[in-house]
Amino acid sequence: MPFMEILAAALQGLNSAESQLDQAATRISQAGEAASGSSGNSVDLATEIVNLASAKTEYQANLKALQAGDELTKHTIDIMA
Repeated sequence: MPFMEILAAALQGLNSAESQLDQAATRISQAGEAASGSSGNSVDLATEIVNLASAKTEYQANLKALQAGDELTKHTIDIMA
């Protein structure tokens, strides 16, 4: 069933976005901490902000895919009823 594939892909995308967000947030939280044996900040905040924005966009796109799958399911049920 195509709508099940849409839902599965969207859920996988949401999980991916959540993982990307978690990783970026973890790196941002480490900003200002010096790595062992080094001095200074090893976290590129600009890159991490871009990663956060990318995760947000990915999350929104996958929510739209879930909505489309939901609409497809509703229309299919209406046609079959």
